[in-house]
Amino acid sequence: MPLPTLDKQLSFLREIDRLKTVIRQSPLLDGSRKENSAEHSWHLAMYALVLNEHACGAVNSNRVIQMLLLHDIVEIDVGDFPIHGGYASELQAEQESRAATRLFGRLPPSQRDEFLGLWQEFERAETEDAKFAKALDRFQPLLTNIFTGGGTWTENGISCQQVLSRYGPAIKRGAPQLWTVCEQWISQHFSEQAPGIPRQED
Repeated sequence: MPLPTLDKQLSFLREIDRLKTVIRQSPLLDGSRKENSAEHSWHLAMYALVLNEHACGAVNSNRVIQMLLLHDIVEIDVGDFPIHGGYASELQAEQESRAATRLFGRLPPSQRDEFLGLWQEFERAETEDAKFAKALDRFQPLLTNIFTGGGTWTENGISCQQVLSRYGPAIKRGAPQLWTVCEQWISQHFSEQAPGIPRQED
């Protein structure tokens, strides 16, 4: 391998170490702290490996895993945009696109183009692989909120209807079987949070 190529690859790998410092809103399942974006990306890759049979269509698990490992690297430059944050989607897309160009631009040209293409495919969510990757990116924090007693929903005063509208379309489109489970979880969670109805402990 030519040394300049290796230098570029190692430069990229050093740079993405910074993803470990980007703290998300979602907690760990044990509630001890918030997860970081690197942990989130790794966990999503595991979701893709384990849950690929639940994709809406035929998917290439390796490509889905690659997308999920790459999809949040832009947060090194722009930070995390929480789903409940109310950010302007156009501004977010513009900032993230610039970040993707800079970060993947540290790589040799062939890898730069490959990784940037995977990131863009994930963002467009038009292929079966990208639809499933997007579904998992919504499913994992939803599961986390359910199994931490409300998590970011409780912190942000999120209603049942907001949960359905913010998580439902992406999960239903890419993994409808998973959405069926989610609907059951959501219904149970919000019925237990209703006034006068005590929440059942595990």
